[in-house]
Amino acid sequence: MTGAYYPEISAAGVQCRSVARAIADRARLSVLTTAVDRRLPAADTVDGRPVSRVFVDVTSRASKTAASFGLAGHLLHARGTYDIIHIHGFSQKNVPVSVFASLSRKPLVLTLHTGGQDEPDAVKRHGRLASWAFTSADLTLAVSPNLVARWSAAGLDADRIRLVPNGVDTRRFRPAADDEKAAIRREIGWPETGPVVLFVGFFSRDKRPDLLFRAWRRIEDVRSRLAFVGAKRSGYYEIDESIARQIACETASAGCVDDVLFVDPAHEVDRYFRAADAYVLPSVREAHPLALVEAMACGLPCIATRLDGATDAMMTDGEHGVLVPPDDEAALARAISAVLKDPLAARAMGARARQRVLERYDIQRTAGAWLDAYQTVLTARP
Repeated sequence: MTGAYYPEISAAGVQCRSVARAIADRARLSVLTTAVDRRLPAADTVDGRPVSRVFVDVTSRASKTAASFGLAGHLLHARGTYDIIHIHGFSQKNVPVSVFASLSRKPLVLTLHTGGQDEPDAVKRHGRLASWAFTSADLTLAVSPNLVARWSAAGLDADRIRLVPNGVDTRRFRPAADDEKAAIRREIGWPETGPVVLFVGFFSRDKRPDLLFRAWRRIEDVRSRLAFVGAKRSGYYEIDESIARQIACETASAGCVDDVLFVDPAHEVDRYFRAADAYVLPSVREAHPLALVEAMACGLPCIATRLDGATDAMMTDGEHGVLVPPDDEAALARAISAVLKDPLAARAMGARARQRVLERYDIQRTAGAWLDAYQTVLTARP
């Protein structure tokens, strides 16, 4: 169960699809998801797997409540077709789903994905029932050490949570040779020469694409282009449409329209990683950002905000990339400039970043951990 699934884009949905492919010969998965695009079919098949959608207007509390109970209704209707419920993230949907899982005696696995949201203190603000639902899963998986630490700090049972980071398909997300990079750039309409700095993600205040733009504008000792890949318009609650408008306005005023590239959300996002020269994650709130793993897998030198138990657990400063303090525009500009001015050192950092992903974040490791979690909750039930 996810908040969004292909063709809509969310990190949890992308992760579910990747794991489903990886364990296709070992488990049968079906997908139940909310969706904001009502043009999509309510009943669908993706990669040969059934997908059921419950439509929701994320701006309406009533719609979100109705969708939550709609998800539980789907579970009730299909209860004879599955053995385990695996729910991703915490929101209104968790309460009715947890109640249903308890009454139907279906094992429930919960994955925590989002820093600042999928945490005990944040859930407590929604009341006792929400707190019960948060702790009711038979087993909880957390994508980052920070989320595990938050769980433990709340005094919750350490035996009921496991660290299972996000993973990527390292055959798909891989470095591009110089001639291959040039070919990809021609395909996507980017200039073939000159470094490109890449941002991938929603245009939200937490992800700080505007901070990246201002930092990039500060760089005077090396010319580069800045590419933004991600949703700029509303549809999901965290998107702030004014951010892209402001960047476009300032780009026009500064006369650098040709140097700032905007790309709509893309399923073939690997092409953009493989066409770029550096990746920047300026976020102030993350758990285990999938885009950062994808960039590292593609051998890109990465500049990221240092977030305790999140980005600093994924990459070592100076070895796999560069970590900078949150909201430090000047430090971000210096880090990008340093990476662009020394392409040999940047390439070496990117190679070490890919090796880190191969060792820790390959999708097969994640898939194996999910399967082990499923076996655990099944054997624990009488």
